[in-house]
Amino acid sequence: MEPTNVKDPEYYHKVVDCQYACPAHTPVPEYIRLIAAGKYTEAYMVNWESNVFPGILGRTCDRPCEPACRRGRLEEEPVAICRLKRVAADNKGDISAFIPGPSSISNGKKIALIGAGPSALTVARDLAPLGYEIHLFDDQDKGGGMMRSQIPSFRLPAEVLDGEVSQILNMGIHTHFKTYVSSLKELLNKKYDAVFIGTGAPKGRDLPDLEGRKIGDKNIHIGIEWLASVAFEHTDSIGEKVIVLGGGNTAMDCCRTSRRLGGKSVKVVVRSPFAEMKASPWEKEDAVHEDIPIIDNHVPLSFVTENGKLVGMNFDKVHPVYDSEGKRKLVSTGESPVFIEADDVLIAIGQENSFPWIERDLGIEFDKWEMPVVDKDTFVSQLPNVFFGGDSALGPKNVITAVAQGHQAAISIDLFCNGKALTERPAPFTNLFSTKMGIHEWSYNNDISNDLRFIVPQASKEETLKDRKKEVELGFNLPTGFKEAQRCLNCDVQTVFTESKCIECDACMDICPTNCITFTANGEEQDLRSRLMVPALNTTQDLLVSSKLATGRVMVKDEDVCLHCGLCAERCPTSAWDMQQFLYKVTKAGNSCH
Repeated sequence: MEPTNVKDPEYYHKVVDCQYACPAHTPVPEYIRLIAAGKYTEAYMVNWESNVFPGILGRTCDRPCEPACRRGRLEEEPVAICRLKRVAADNKGDISAFIPGPSSISNGKKIALIGAGPSALTVARDLAPLGYEIHLFDDQDKGGGMMRSQIPSFRLPAEVLDGEVSQILNMGIHTHFKTYVSSLKELLNKKYDAVFIGTGAPKGRDLPDLEGRKIGDKNIHIGIEWLASVAFEHTDSIGEKVIVLGGGNTAMDCCRTSRRLGGKSVKVVVRSPFAEMKASPWEKEDAVHEDIPIIDNHVPLSFVTENGKLVGMNFDKVHPVYDSEGKRKLVSTGESPVFIEADDVLIAIGQENSFPWIERDLGIEFDKWEMPVVDKDTFVSQLPNVFFGGDSALGPKNVITAVAQGHQAAISIDLFCNGKALTERPAPFTNLFSTKMGIHEWSYNNDISNDLRFIVPQASKEETLKDRKKEVELGFNLPTGFKEAQRCLNCDVQTVFTESKCIECDACMDICPTNCITFTANGEEQDLRSRLMVPALNTTQDLLVSSKLATGRVMVKDEDVCLHCGLCAERCPTSAWDMQQFLYKVTKAGNSCH
């Protein structure tokens, strides 16, 4: 193999698995160390720079960082990265001095943002300080988009949502709430320099052709519309017997909300096996904890009505069959249909985009699913001054993905307004510096905690089921937050190897607790991976390969299992190994133009 190009910042970025997996590339170990040091305000601002909504995401994020966490390779549970974000948010000091206010200098450009969800708010936050005049349109009376309409208050209190949305709106944003944009053509005629569309995926999927759907319509509800009706206090009750169709997070929110609005017998019915449901594992756990059974492998057959009133549903019991490629097919067991009683049914089987207000003669291309054709890197449509982001761009995802897309769309809008090619995107900011403070001392705590993941406490079920606005999770207190932060392995502190200093004594190889270092003859990657002290089986993680050493061997380190404990650097007699902190920050709009 060729020596690893460690000058490519993406190499070390990939080693910081949690940050690499985060769509917004939040510097996770950096803010966790600040939490461990009791610097909650600083930790919050590190988060705010990347993910914009630390208090919101500390409660509701889908946590793509956590499955990537290498702590999960040592024991069953990764670091509670998401809930540590909440520790910073809940314990920060006054941050008003750190949040940009309205820009005192205008650049003469005017931008329209349609929809006040996470992607549009991110665009506003990135562009407002650069002197853009930002006009934000939304048909609701407050900002937040799906974070307000689809995430129940028992998961996301209104005061947390209002606080973080207001931080952005107070940056001089011109808000046009209670304003439905009915024509993109009319908006474009108002001479905005660019338009960003972040209207989400507001249309819930239905089962219009299922027998009994029209007759039972009064008691059959589309999940996301019903959640919005509850959030805006148009709906405050539901029947005692409730069926929720679907296996995603929206279905979990629907069933848990139903329990709080009068549902005594609430059942989730899903087509897929329990293990293959789209809902996050913790969302399923919370539903089961609240006495909500999840009935898997049942396909809806019909809505059952009597005298024009819904009384339940019939289901076909199925089982999964997998072909040689792992593709699943649901096959009926041949048993009689299963009848489940219901006063109300909530359909939460997916969401779709809806753009009736975008004229089809503007030059914006739509695909066969009526989705706009959007560049996945720049988020520009076929109309060069119209950009999309969040669920309205590439389909329903989650809040952190919407934020990441908002950052990238803001860069594109800034480039476009400055007459630059959208491909001239600013490179990330990176640095790499030694943490050495003595011969064998480092400026970070490299002791490895033996603690298992701590459980986030919850308010009592008896209390929370009586009040839909009562937050269920209480968050870590400060001592527990500190202990959980100590579980982080500091994966951004890199093991940097200098060939010219190495005397090939193999001391680092001997002391490594995971046997991730090997001195051996070079070879092709597959061969080399098989000859290491422990075979490197995860081919998605690169190897660190040195240039040829004095004996003709090379040093090979399997980055996949390295604990960043620093023992190699402490043991090395010549300082060929050094622990160097790596910081990777995705740059924002303005870095290439101003």
